[in-house]
Amino acid sequence: MFSLDHFHRTYDTVTTPVTINGQTLRLFTPASLDRFINPDDIMDNFPLWAKIWEASGVLASYLVSLPPDPMKTMLEIGCGLGMVGIAAAKAGHRITMTELNPDALNFARANAMANGCPEVAIERLDWNAPQLEDRFDMIVGSETVYKTEDIKGLDALFDRYLNPGGTIILAEGVRRTGVDFWERMRLRYDVKVRRQTLRSDQGTQHMVLFRLHRKADRRMES
Repeated sequence: MFSLDHFHRTYDTVTTPVTINGQTLRLFTPASLDRFINPDDIMDNFPLWAKIWEASGVLASYLVSLPPDPMKTMLEIGCGLGMVGIAAAKAGHRITMTELNPDALNFARANAMANGCPEVAIERLDWNAPQLEDRFDMIVGSETVYKTEDIKGLDALFDRYLNPGGTIILAEGVRRTGVDFWERMRLRYDVKVRRQTLRSDQGTQHMVLFRLHRKADRRMES
């Protein structure tokens, strides 16, 4: 059974405060990435999950601003450290957080417990061999369109898990893969794109929020 005591015996962590729409979460993050990196091939399963991504803050802020509907369910793909899912759960959304990496799942579970969301569902999900049974009214994710080779798998994942009439919301940094994603998705989805600029002492970053609805669902509604 998962426990915070066992988590802290297993991992060396630091606590990072993150504020979402006025509410502060305190997230455990790895003190070092060394144990998660393959020294023979640094890019082999590099722990992208261990970073608090700016796009995750954009997505979390957007979801927190949505009025929760207890009748609707939400699936987060690639939850990483858990910031988005925890913020959404604390705002009243029925969310299932998912990841593939076992260390990421442990950090997400620990952060959910430490931030008052011990009951939030956190599951393993392999995009290329998905095993969850449920379907969801909303699928959300941040920095999921990171590699072009993932886009086909994401498309299939949406088909499998999105309920008719459902919504997909993704927050991404501006990069070429976002254009590739849009070009594929617009064939079957109505895609709305909202750009957002983040300014900080580290510089300016440009983000994109994608909101997708199946065109077939639109035709059925009309």
